[in-house]
Amino acid sequence: MKTITIILLTLSILFSCNQKQKTPDAINKLPRIAICGLAIESSTFSPAQTTEDAFHARVGDEVYTYYPFLNEDSATRKRAGYFPALRGHALPGGIVTKEAYESLMTRMLAKLEANVPYDGVFFDIHGAMNVVGMDDPEGDMILRVRDVVGEDALISTSMDLHGNVSPQLAHQSDLITCYRMAPHEDAIESKKRALTNLLDRIEPGKGRPAYKARIPVPILLPGEKTSTRIEPAKSLYAKVKPMTQKEGVLDAAIWVGYAWADEPRNHAVVMVTGDDKKQVKASAEELAQSFWDVREQFEFVAPVAKLDESLEMALQSNKKPFVISDMGDNPTAGGAGDVTWTLKQILKNAAFQKIEGPTLIYASIPGPKLVEKALKVGVGGKVNEFAGAEVDNRYAGPVKLKGIVEAIREGDKHAEVEVVVRIGSARVIVTKKRKPYHHEADFTNLKLKPREADILVVKIGYLVPELYNMRGDWIMALTPGGVDQDLERLPYKRIKRPMYPLDKDMAEPDLSARFIPLSNEQKAPVEN
Repeated sequence: MKTITIILLTLSILFSCNQKQKTPDAINKLPRIAICGLAIESSTFSPAQTTEDAFHARVGDEVYTYYPFLNEDSATRKRAGYFPALRGHALPGGIVTKEAYESLMTRMLAKLEANVPYDGVFFDIHGAMNVVGMDDPEGDMILRVRDVVGEDALISTSMDLHGNVSPQLAHQSDLITCYRMAPHEDAIESKKRALTNLLDRIEPGKGRPAYKARIPVPILLPGEKTSTRIEPAKSLYAKVKPMTQKEGVLDAAIWVGYAWADEPRNHAVVMVTGDDKKQVKASAEELAQSFWDVREQFEFVAPVAKLDESLEMALQSNKKPFVISDMGDNPTAGGAGDVTWTLKQILKNAAFQKIEGPTLIYASIPGPKLVEKALKVGVGGKVNEFAGAEVDNRYAGPVKLKGIVEAIREGDKHAEVEVVVRIGSARVIVTKKRKPYHHEADFTNLKLKPREADILVVKIGYLVPELYNMRGDWIMALTPGGVDQDLERLPYKRIKRPMYPLDKDMAEPDLSARFIPLSNEQKAPVEN
């Protein structure tokens, strides 16, 4: 009896040990996911250059602040072990210096190297970065990331729809997606989709999708003509999600591309990924043909006019605020943000030269020397100093601002210091460094009341949702700058031609699907 008891006890212990070996560490090991990327939209038609500090690079756990879906209690956070390396996001601007790019990449790659191996990489970029001496920075970036993480790791690329998808980027991306709305109200949703797609392939061991179809579409249009608020972009982008619901299709995306850079990769692209070759091919070709078919229907998202006409319309309107988009120097699209041409025209206008005139808020112009003087004299003091045109003086020189300081605010992430100067009935926001004004709080923090102003002039193109919902009426002014909306007067030399609308009578393009090799196969094909 004792012998039987000992045998049973031994078997029990062995069974127990075997069960302990099948712990989550052994069987349900969480995927190891790296997070990295650099994002900026940079114009090659602007004299400005972007330096490293503009990216406000976050490293390690700081990276999580970009992603609300990765807070500590979220289901997505619990699905994997995450290793944030470096993520930088700069305001759109001029071309990035080579020194800035190399420094950021050195830091990113060192962080990635410290935690290899990985099962996957969440590669979060914009897609319209331009770097001095480089044609395809994102293609270079993903290759260097791949060199660190190896060919077995899956890379899921998340992008802005105004980015560019080169053959190299398409080749090294195992999964790829972009926003489906402009303005980008679905930005966070799209980033989460890119990460979820990655986890959904890794967890069950599916690996990289078998097929990636890429179709270059020879169209180059600005975001102000391709907003999904209106047709035809609204219906065009509405076709994307149904494609992803087909059996054998994982994701589909349409990139409008970035119009203000003169590079061969700058044009529209359609990509579809999945495991069913026939469905992937058909879906990509349908989306590409749909885009081409509506090319002549794209119009500006709002009425457009020359600046003098825009001001006259605003002065005659009784709707508050009448918003004027100063489009040519829009810093949210890559403009230098310090072109003074529009502000000079406003201050010359007799309507705004007396304090009792129509109230106008102008946002904004960089003027570090004026800001320094304002800090000395304080609120209520007088200033008389030049501002603007330190970077882009092609259209007008610095503007002399002589007025009363009505507000000063320090500590803004982008502007650093903001000053409101009253000149006649106009309030001009002067910043130490350039800053786009998107939110009502950007104004109310300066004790301004934008909803009560007669006219609100902002350096922007199509209005972001908060400004759009605030408007009484709206016009987009055709003003000069590094992101000029009149593409036909930009000196393109290197983009692929023919290109619509620059070549309106071009022949029908080849919109058949090109299958891109998987990332662990041969090198990326060269685009014809």
